[in-house]
Amino acid sequence: MGPIPLITGSDGLDADARSTYERIVESRGELTRPFQVLLHSPAIAAQVAELGHVIRFGSHLSDADRELVTLATGRSIGCAFVWESHLASAISAGVRQEAITALEGGSRRHGQREAILVAFVDELCSTNAVSEATFAAALDLLGVPGTVDLVSTVGYYTMLGRIMGACGTC
Repeated sequence: MGPIPLITGSDGLDADARSTYERIVESRGELTRPFQVLLHSPAIAAQVAELGHVIRFGSHLSDADRELVTLATGRSIGCAFVWESHLASAISAGVRQEAITALEGGSRRHGQREAILVAFVDELCSTNAVSEATFAAALDLLGVPGTVDLVSTVGYYTMLGRIMGACGTC
């Protein structure tokens, strides 16, 4: 069985799907791959897009922390799209090249802050849990709201990766 067909334009979409398409393109500048799949279910696509907006623009995480966590999640779940679509944003947000290189090679050579964030992502993605020590370090680093945003960011990009992986588009 082949992948779910990607929706790349608004032609042939019903009113709900067209409206969702237009909102997503307006907010992102394009209809990216996960939404090319999700738009087959406009109500879900709309809510996922809204959650993504909050993750990107309403988070307690700094831009650099969020982008590092996003790259680490993409690497951890094996979704090249998440990695590739956030690499330039990570660099623009100030993620150190050394941290990116460490992620690319699976190395643990990160600064202390980066190490805490990457360890959190790795543990959560590989075991669906986080050790008490790693959780305490994240909580100390980010506080409660930031830690909730950390978990939510990992969850959001894991969800997108799973959608694309299941549909043959990751």
